[in-house]
Amino acid sequence: MSRMKVHRAKELDQKHVFGDFQKQHAILRDYGLELMERNPGALKEGFKANLRDFIGLDGTFMKGPYPGQILTVVGVDSNNGIYPLAYALVENETKNSWTWFLEQLGDDLELYANSNFTFILDRQKGIIPAIAKLFPQVEHRFCLRHIYENMKRQWKDKELKDLVWACATATTIRHFEKALEELKKFKAEAHDWLIQIPPAHWARSHFSGRAHTNILLNNLCEVLNGKIQGGRDKPIIYCLEYIREYLMKRIFNVQREIDRCHGPLTPTATSLLDQMERQAQKHRQWEITGMLCSHVISAIWDKIKHGAKNVPELEHWVHPCYWLVTWAEVYKHKIAPINGRLMWVGRRRKGRGHMMNLLHRGINCPRGGPLSHVEITITKGIIQELVKVKVALMTKELKKQEDRSEDGGVVENHQVF
Repeated sequence: MSRMKVHRAKELDQKHVFGDFQKQHAILRDYGLELMERNPGALKEGFKANLRDFIGLDGTFMKGPYPGQILTVVGVDSNNGIYPLAYALVENETKNSWTWFLEQLGDDLELYANSNFTFILDRQKGIIPAIAKLFPQVEHRFCLRHIYENMKRQWKDKELKDLVWACATATTIRHFEKALEELKKFKAEAHDWLIQIPPAHWARSHFSGRAHTNILLNNLCEVLNGKIQGGRDKPIIYCLEYIREYLMKRIFNVQREIDRCHGPLTPTATSLLDQMERQAQKHRQWEITGMLCSHVISAIWDKIKHGAKNVPELEHWVHPCYWLVTWAEVYKHKIAPINGRLMWVGRRRKGRGHMMNLLHRGINCPRGGPLSHVEITITKGIIQELVKVKVALMTKELKKQEDRSEDGGVVENHQVF
């Protein structure tokens, strides 16, 4: 048996298991509408309940015969775990792609130009100008590991890495300046290169407290990219289903863990609070993360020691984003399974679901051309306009039927398409 014959047999077998690449692109609109109907906003509602205005942005390549990239948005939940929020398939990572993706994200999360969100990113191509255009007031952090990787091209030294990390982890301006001076003494060229990046993007001492997290690395998206790696070389709908099924299983698994927990705080928050009680922490820790530091704990204990009445327990001083009830509120929004392929088109349903199936035919990509820009989004404006047109046509047809009835004609029962 020849090698080419084995290769063709393997391709046929994979096509039978995972589906055909071209055919799945042809029914992508049907899949998008089915997905929107079955899951109208579970992840969005869960993120809003999270009380943390902090998200990571990243992209990862598709590996199949059709090039493209998956853009992902990931938040941090109450237990300091990842909370995948949104994903999209685009041609490549450009300013236009990021602008479109962030516009959709802003509409869903009700973000505006003056929103006080915090983004962490790897300074990918096109993302910084897209953020500056849509959300000029957001605080954005740069992944410290990627900063150091760029620095390492010129200077490779373990001690240099430790000094950079000391600068980034300092929580006060005074400690930051001291660490920066140590870096300058060790290697002045590396110091001059690093200070060209504003400290507000990579140093904890310059972070505001609105994100309630001191994260310096964009591991959030990289964890998700690793989890969906098994679907990136598959046909497009199989890939999207691979991601959806992972999210659905993850929410279920976290919910099981929540059901086993007791107490006012999440397990991670409880562990952090115990550590704060046992050891000293640097200043501004409470302000940056929302988690008590030893100085605050000592002040509370001193207040109780000197006879203060009705002083709440330590757990009540922790920011609500770490509370167990907040964690449970986030994961009560589940991702529902979708119907089989045969039920995507021509379904006989009443109400909005049936109307959506009548409307989806012939909708073109807003950016022109069939699937020139892979979008799993039908904008509200397009849907509303198509609904108006459809209702007008049905009303006109019913009026004709009534006119024929008045003239003595026979009206047959039929469905208008």
